[in-house]
Amino acid sequence: MANPIKEILEKQVLTVAKAMEDKIDDEIASLEKLDEDDLEVLRERRLKQMKKMAEKKKRWMSLGHGEYSEIHSEKDFFTVVKASERVVCHFYRENWPCKVMDKHMSILAKQHIETRFVKIQAEKSPFLAERLKIVVLPTLALIKSTKVDDYVVGFNELGGKDDFSTEDLEERIARAQVIHYEGESSLKPKSTTQVRRNVRQSAHSDSDSE
Repeated sequence: MANPIKEILEKQVLTVAKAMEDKIDDEIASLEKLDEDDLEVLRERRLKQMKKMAEKKKRWMSLGHGEYSEIHSEKDFFTVVKASERVVCHFYRENWPCKVMDKHMSILAKQHIETRFVKIQAEKSPFLAERLKIVVLPTLALIKSTKVDDYVVGFNELGGKDDFSTEDLEERIARAQVIHYEGESSLKPKSTTQVRRNVRQSAHSDSDSE
């Protein structure tokens, strides 16, 4: 006796395969219509894109992107935030949960050089901790264009345990669009409870952080 579910699945697979084949055929047909001048234009455009990206990467690396580093003063925090468009800052103390976060942050810093990954000791940064309302440690401040756009507080959004994966953290950070990420999570809408706090350096912060 024929299995109707199997037949339906087979038809769906064939339909998807046919659609993909048609798309590839269309792309090949489009390429075949290109003459040498068109191909040269495409090559030039691609070279410009590659050159622009290389320049961006060089600038990012000069700012400390690509590695997970510690900020030693509140004044340095503002310098970092002003220099890089996207920053993930780990407010930490010397405890096990923060060491777990350190491990994942080190990995992500190497994977996402478009973003600066740093940490700062919360107890030695009273002005920042109060201004940004840092209570639970670890807390990640997700910063875009000098503004804290979102927070990852403790492990609550990462399964509530310390055995979450780097991918779990990556997907959570991606929701705030602080990293470039092609996964499903980057397509999810942002939380409506998201709080934006301006962390532009003020005259008050200058006096407190020096």
